[in-house]
Amino acid sequence: MTKLKIIIAPDQRLNTICTEVKRIEKGTLFFIENMVDTMYESNGIGLAAPQVGTMDRILVMDCSYDENNRKLKKIINPEVIEYSDELSEYEEGCLSLPQQFAKIERPSKVKVRYLDINGKRIEEEFGGLEATCVQHEIDHLNGKLFIDHISKLRKKLILKKLQKYKKANNL
Repeated sequence: MTKLKIIIAPDQRLNTICTEVKRIEKGTLFFIENMVDTMYESNGIGLAAPQVGTMDRILVMDCSYDENNRKLKKIINPEVIEYSDELSEYEEGCLSLPQQFAKIERPSKVKVRYLDINGKRIEEEFGGLEATCVQHEIDHLNGKLFIDHISKLRKKLILKKLQKYKKANNL
């Protein structure tokens, strides 16, 4: 498989709302496998299609941190249908915002409706880190980054650092 190029913020593609996948074809499945390889090779726990330049509602995630017991999810057209009232706070990072982290508060449990790679409609409840990860990745599909959940000043500082990072790394 192929490691895809990860888009680094600031980039307008990361602020774009993605379109629903109408049909799951061989090309879609091949792209998803490349996303999985890219996520693992980049030491990420989640990756959304717009992070690699494709504006489709697709994400992959694996919060297991265990190569021998993977819990890989390949999710198409996700939609959060229930949020818990209870909140959790995790320090979030992002492959599109290298070396940048912030504590973000989100619902501790969510129920998500999505299609699997066979086109089967699934409703699944996520809790803990998986709930945070799936919400983070769905945010990407809606044109949002985790820094959209922090103060405007802190967001501005992070984007300034990322512009310097992109310039220094010819990105």
